[in-house]
Amino acid sequence: MEELKLNPYRFFDSDNEIRKIAMELYSSVKDLPIVCPHGHVDPSYLAENKSYPDPAELILIPDHYIFRMLYSQGIKLESLGIPAIDGTPVEKDHRKIWQTFADNYYLFIGTPTGVWLSYEFSEVFGIKERLNSESAQRIYDQLQQKIQSPEFKPRALYERFNIEVLNTTDGASDSLNYHKQIRESGWQGKVVPCFRPDTVFKVSTPQWRDEIKLLEKASGISITNYRKLIEAQENRRAFFKEMGAVSTDHGADDAYTHELSDREAEAIFQRAIQGKASKEDEAQFVAHMLMEMARMSIEDGLVMQLHPGSFRNHNNFIFNRFGADKGCDIPVRMEYTRNLHALLNKYGNDARLTLIVFTLDENTYSGELAPLAGHYPAMKLGPAWWFHDSIEGMIRYRERVTETAGFFNTVGFNDDTRAFASIPARHDLSRRVDSNFLARQVSRHIIDLSDARVISKALAYDLVKKAYRL
Repeated sequence: MEELKLNPYRFFDSDNEIRKIAMELYSSVKDLPIVCPHGHVDPSYLAENKSYPDPAELILIPDHYIFRMLYSQGIKLESLGIPAIDGTPVEKDHRKIWQTFADNYYLFIGTPTGVWLSYEFSEVFGIKERLNSESAQRIYDQLQQKIQSPEFKPRALYERFNIEVLNTTDGASDSLNYHKQIRESGWQGKVVPCFRPDTVFKVSTPQWRDEIKLLEKASGISITNYRKLIEAQENRRAFFKEMGAVSTDHGADDAYTHELSDREAEAIFQRAIQGKASKEDEAQFVAHMLMEMARMSIEDGLVMQLHPGSFRNHNNFIFNRFGADKGCDIPVRMEYTRNLHALLNKYGNDARLTLIVFTLDENTYSGELAPLAGHYPAMKLGPAWWFHDSIEGMIRYRERVTETAGFFNTVGFNDDTRAFASIPARHDLSRRVDSNFLARQVSRHIIDLSDARVISKALAYDLVKKAYRL
């Protein structure tokens, strides 16, 4: 048996002075409550509180960080049990799926996914041996026994993970029935929705008119013109807020913002209703709707999150067979200074707005995002995430933004995950990396230890609470 054992000093520098300070800082924050302000955990898990069916369903199948790596090595998603939307048969034997995962587990060496998985196996599930071809079925049996017990049901894990609040991400027309079910159950866990209206903005897509019909049904408003579209979104935002929402989320193709006249917006809307809107129409409409979202956020107090810069569903073959969110979203180069100019000039000086900007293009951290967040009162800089929520990515993020934006124009950490069991692993990694970064600054006498203690707690807990008004 190859033992699985996590080093207590993992991710800290080898220099003894830095390591000692990092451990002191980490020890002071490691047990703080976890706040998850941005993620994609399915609220039905916590509403129904059913045991997970098996280890593959819990760990592998919902996590595109895992299966995208396996796919990159020629392993078909069908063989991993990923549900197909085109009728393609997929593997149903989850032990076989797990064996394939274990046979190829070495692929995750040195990746953030490998770090998270080691933590999950060791700390969440108490597994004492490394996953490989030989140990696969023994570990499957151990996990299966554990996840069928009451201690490993979703709500029990939520409480054991010390989660204080968990945000989901929900479409503009979502009924939020699972959130209602959680509320009415009497359980004290706090799970809140997040308003994400991206599909309502995409006027050139074939699905747009169907999305408008869903929005009409959800809002009770007949959307016959642009003004009615605005009214319907304001209606839904109010409903989300009643259900506990604190934020909106916008995954635009780029950061372009531009204000249209009512006449221009109406003309685009009418072309869209007729199925004649162009991609240029959509670009202008999205840019305008981001302006409208900022205005609404000032009025209703919802924090506005913006994360542009992803070429969504880059692999047409996978998208057509398995649908969206299957590990095929690839970063593209972004420009922020000019693109955000219209929004920030109109609303960026208003402290009632909190605009949290994330990026997938980390080259923009020091040159654009940090200077913008270091100036405009309304703008805050989201954490390194997605392809950069790794040890080195987090370090680069702190190195590139701190001198210009400081620590207090950032907003802590978000885990951005669908894989519920990985949440504590991701937050533990962030707290360790930030503790080590601060320890380096203390050792170089850039900051003193007393300030580092305050900043360490802020990065782990205080800033996210403040930014999201939780």
